[in-house]
Amino acid sequence: MPQSILSQLPGVDKLLTGAGDLVTTYGHPRVAESIRQILDEIREELKAGRTDVPTDLEIIESLSNMLREIHAPSLTRVINLTGTVLHTNLGRAELPLTAIEAISQVATSYSNLEFEMNTGRRGDRDSHIESLLLDITGAEAMTVVNNNAAAVMLALNTLADQKEVPVSRGELVEIGGSFRIPEVMQRSGCHLIEVGATNRTHARDYEKAVNENTALLMKVHTSNYEIQGFTESVSDEEVAKIAASHDLPFVTDLGSGTLVDLTRWGLPYEPTVQSTLAAGADLVTFSGDKLLGGPQCGIIVGKSELISKIKNNPMKRALRVDKMTIAALFEVLKLYLDPDSLPRTLPTLRYLTRSFTEIEALAKKLLPELQDSLKSIAQVSLESCESQIGSGSLPASLLPSCALRITPKNPSDSALTELASQFRGLPVPIIGRMQNGSLYFDLRTLSVTEPVSSQLHLIST
Repeated sequence: MPQSILSQLPGVDKLLTGAGDLVTTYGHPRVAESIRQILDEIREELKAGRTDVPTDLEIIESLSNMLREIHAPSLTRVINLTGTVLHTNLGRAELPLTAIEAISQVATSYSNLEFEMNTGRRGDRDSHIESLLLDITGAEAMTVVNNNAAAVMLALNTLADQKEVPVSRGELVEIGGSFRIPEVMQRSGCHLIEVGATNRTHARDYEKAVNENTALLMKVHTSNYEIQGFTESVSDEEVAKIAASHDLPFVTDLGSGTLVDLTRWGLPYEPTVQSTLAAGADLVTFSGDKLLGGPQCGIIVGKSELISKIKNNPMKRALRVDKMTIAALFEVLKLYLDPDSLPRTLPTLRYLTRSFTEIEALAKKLLPELQDSLKSIAQVSLESCESQIGSGSLPASLLPSCALRITPKNPSDSALTELASQFRGLPVPIIGRMQNGSLYFDLRTLSVTEPVSSQLHLIST
C-alpha cells in the first residue's frame, strides 16, 4: 500500500476544528479520543485493501454518529404491549400528568423540602404529604421511604432488632428479583419464627410462638400468589387480638396496597390500607408504585408512637425519598380525594378498568397497518387474550383484553426472536410478549395507535 494514501488522511487538529459543535456538546477530550479511534480504524481498512479515503465531512459524520450512540441514554421510554399493567421491569405505574408537572417544578428550582415557611426552621419532608395521607387512610401518623422492602426492613429494625417475629410459613413470600421476606427480615436484625404450615396456620400457632423475646406479630399479604384447597389462615382481626393480649404491636405488610375498594369497578377484591388498619393493625406498609399508581416508594402508616420511633431510626435517613418522589406522591394522593374520577385521572386504574370493546377498537384500527407493513415476513391477526395486573398484585385475576398476534412466515425460533428484537430496537421500543410461536401485542396499556404506526416503516422486511 502506497504511503501516499495514508498521508491523505486529515490530522486530529483539523478534524477538531471542523467538529466544533461536537466539542461543545461532548467536550474536547472525548471528541479527540473518538477521532483518533476512527482514524485508526480507517488506517487498518486502507492497509487491508480499501482504496478510497473518506472526506473530512464523512469522518465528522461518522464521529457524530459514534458520539451520539455512546452518549444516548440507556433509560428510555418504551411502549408496553406485554399485557402486564404494572410491569416491574418496565417501571410499574405510569404517573398522571399532574405528578409530572409537580416533579418538574421542584426539580428545576429550590424548594422547601425540609424548611418550615412559618418559622424559618428546619422541617420534616414527610410533612408535605402527611395530612393528605392521614386524611385518606385514617391513620395517626406516617412516613415514606424508597420502597416497600425498605419500609418493612425499617419497621422491623426499629421495633424488633435482635428479637423474635413470628410469621406464618404460608406468608414467607419471594418478591421480585429473588428477594425473600425471610432474607429482608434477617437483614433487619430480627429473628424470624416460622409458625403454622405452608397451607394452614391457626391462631394457636401464634399463641405458642409468643415468649419474652417476641417483639411483635406480623402478617404478610400474599399478593403475588394464591394457595387453594385445604387451607386455613388467621385473619388480621384475630392476630390483632392475640398481639394486644400480649401487649405487642401488630404489623401488616400489604405489599401492593390500595387505598380504594377495587370491586366498585368490577375488579377483584384487594384489602385496602383503611380496612387493614380498621382490623387492628398498628402499622401497615405498602408500595406507592403498584395499585396506588404513584412513584416508587414504601409507605408506613399507623400508630403515632411507633411511627415516631421509626422516624428516629438513623436508617430512616439512608432510606428516605427525594423531593421529586414527594412531589409526585402528593399529586397522586390528591386524586384519591375524588375516588369516583380515578379511572379517568389515574393511569393505572384507567388501564385496569378499560373495556374489551375499547381495546378491540384500537386493535382493529392498528391491524391493517401492521398487516401491510409486515406482509412479506409475518401474518398478523386479531385475537382475544387476557391481561394481568402485575407486580405481585392479584396474581390469579386476569382481565379480558385484545391483542395483535404477529406470526413470522418463517416458523423458526430465530425468526421470532429477530422480529421481537427489531421492535425493541425502534426509536421508541415496542415491547410485546412471545408466546406459542408468535409475538403478541396486548393493547390494554396503549392509549393511541400513533406511537406504534408511525414507526412501522423502520421494521426491516
